[in-house]
Amino acid sequence: MLSKALLRLGASAARHPWRVIAAWLIAATLAVLAAVAFGGRTADSMTAPGLDSQRAAELIERAGTGQEGMTAQLVVTPLDDGATFFDDDSARTALTRLRAEVKRLPHVLGTSDPAGALDAGGDTAVRGGLVSADGRIAVVRVQYPDQSRLSAEDLDALVDLGDRLRAELPLRIEMGGNLFYAFSDPDGGVSELIGLVAAAAILFLAFGSLVAAALPIGMAVFGLTVGVATMTVLAGVTDVPTFAPVLGSMVGLGVGIDYALFVLARHREYLARGLDPHEAAGRAVATAGRPVVFAGGTVVVSILGMAVANVPFMTVGGLAVSIVVLTMVLASVTLLPAFLGAAGPRLARVGRIGRALQTRKLGRLARRRNPAAGAAHAAGWRRWIGHVGRRPVPYAVGAAGLLLTATLPVLGLRVGLPDDGSLPHSRTERRAYDLVAEGFGPGTNGPLVIAADPTGDPGVLDRLVGAVAADPGIASVAPTHIDRATGIATLVVFPTTSPQDKATADTIARLRTDVLPTAIGHGPARAHIGGAAASLSDVGRRTSQRLPVFVAAVLAMSFLLLMLVFRSILVPLKAVLLNLLSIGAAFGIMVAVFQWGWGGALIGLEATVPIVSFIPMFLFAILFGLSMDYEVFLLSRVREEYLRTGDNGTAIVEGVSRTARIITSAALIMVAVFLSFAVAEDPSTKMFGLGLATAIFIDATVVRMVLVPATMTLLGRTNWWLPKWLDRMLPRGPVGTDDTDADSTGEAPRPRLVDR
Repeated sequence: MLSKALLRLGASAARHPWRVIAAWLIAATLAVLAAVAFGGRTADSMTAPGLDSQRAAELIERAGTGQEGMTAQLVVTPLDDGATFFDDDSARTALTRLRAEVKRLPHVLGTSDPAGALDAGGDTAVRGGLVSADGRIAVVRVQYPDQSRLSAEDLDALVDLGDRLRAELPLRIEMGGNLFYAFSDPDGGVSELIGLVAAAAILFLAFGSLVAAALPIGMAVFGLTVGVATMTVLAGVTDVPTFAPVLGSMVGLGVGIDYALFVLARHREYLARGLDPHEAAGRAVATAGRPVVFAGGTVVVSILGMAVANVPFMTVGGLAVSIVVLTMVLASVTLLPAFLGAAGPRLARVGRIGRALQTRKLGRLARRRNPAAGAAHAAGWRRWIGHVGRRPVPYAVGAAGLLLTATLPVLGLRVGLPDDGSLPHSRTERRAYDLVAEGFGPGTNGPLVIAADPTGDPGVLDRLVGAVAADPGIASVAPTHIDRATGIATLVVFPTTSPQDKATADTIARLRTDVLPTAIGHGPARAHIGGAAASLSDVGRRTSQRLPVFVAAVLAMSFLLLMLVFRSILVPLKAVLLNLLSIGAAFGIMVAVFQWGWGGALIGLEATVPIVSFIPMFLFAILFGLSMDYEVFLLSRVREEYLRTGDNGTAIVEGVSRTARIITSAALIMVAVFLSFAVAEDPSTKMFGLGLATAIFIDATVVRMVLVPATMTLLGRTNWWLPKWLDRMLPRGPVGTDDTDADSTGEAPRPRLVDR
């Protein structure tokens, strides 16, 4: 039985706290040492098997042109406002030196030569897209091998060279390209610190004790250290996407502090009843620890389920985040009870500062002990839940209508990937992007690479070039490169619109469905469209296609698990529907902020952007798992009261009111942690932070404190209805509710409620 196993585990950790703490210290040290010795840097690889862009990359690799590899570009303009590369010899000389220095960097296969093209004739440089028509802006394109042979050190070397040459040459130098996208360090650090500070303040207000506030923070830091270090080791074996450490830190801090809060709150309840600290810790892990294990397992299974998308970087990213969540679950049932045992009876006391803050904040029961204050808060929640219970229909209809209204913008959801134009102006990638768009047009920032195998049809290339150039979405076509050994041709084309523009995705789709098939005909020749813009468009389309299957699988799994836990049909069905409402509302708010620009300035968003293609699937997996925290924690208390009293109304009022303060505190902590990431520079990090924060806020307020009591009141005793035949079929044990678990916590056994 899970509760008995957790009881023994928690009590043992509390009796031998220093052994457990020492074991975690050793584990953290070994994890960090392993990360230093064997770890790797994160890198993004936006490819997936079976995509047209992947087939293009395979053809390009066969041709050996080097265009299948990574690229960077240095965008330069003379510091003298009146000078141009056409007439300023010093600027042209500086450009020649810049190119020569770049060519000497490790792993650089080659560079474009705008200065040489100018010497050959100004028109040559302009037609080749190396110098703008006005002569003010030049681009040095740098070709690297494929990503597997590169590392973040190559990006560091390029950035260091740019910093040095800025001081030595009369040029403004900005840099960009997919080398930056693949190897730039993710946002974090400051956001994590802000989240920790906010969480500590909320915990102090909730418990009125520095010791009680410090324990969840300490546990979360331990768990995050081990989890992120393990993720770094994983990066040494395979490509871990750059968003994984940021998302892992965000989710790890949120769930780690949340799980610790649930266990700590139960521990303090048992201390208030006069139990020994060791026994209180064991019982707290046995009661609150089971929902923690269940909720953490649900998060992990949901995230790992993203493998259904068949996009490798998403699968690996999900695995990396799951490692952090699993570490937090393990810390909650081992390290936290060790902390509780080491703290002893001090956790039952409230300090003077804490009592004063609680009195000021809550306006009642000054100079009383915390349990009494907690009872007063519960009385306030009882009044609110009773009020909702007396008017369930208007509250249910009003809250559901509000969430459905917030969900409406999802109808306009557009997936893609924000390009460098969405970064703040403080980043060199954004400045390079703006210079290229100014000098050559927005589509130059996202060229498409068409790879063609003309086998059996030598005239196909001329037809292909003509058809592509005539498309209204194409601004220009670079000269065709043909590999003599394989005959494979590569064609670089520049759209008229920016990479993140919907029109660019439409152009790619039109080229694939109409232009290329018409030009190639029914012969043996074939052509595929690749390049970064095409790859990102393909990944977005695949995730959109697989999202319904993934959502259905997560919903079915959640329904089954909740049915096993609560031995009910309507409770899990209601939970699934309400979770869908809260997640849908969060998605709608994301669309309004990022695509429509509503309130974007509040989080530092400088331009509207599409929703990153893989974020809806990630958010759905994480949020559905996180919502199980509150669902299981709240409904476990409601079910306890119902099994004890047999009265549905009393069970709802008592169960919700007894958990409301903890759920509110836990939600505030998660919202604070997630919002601290919403102000990061990268739009993807902003989306993760805002989406998670919004969904948790809605879930803990509108859903848990309005919709849950209203709908459960309307359903009455049928909340806990379960056919007898189904009850016999459902297993009991670690996941299913085992009514003998009460024996392990010293409480009286309770009857099971099923249809007889």
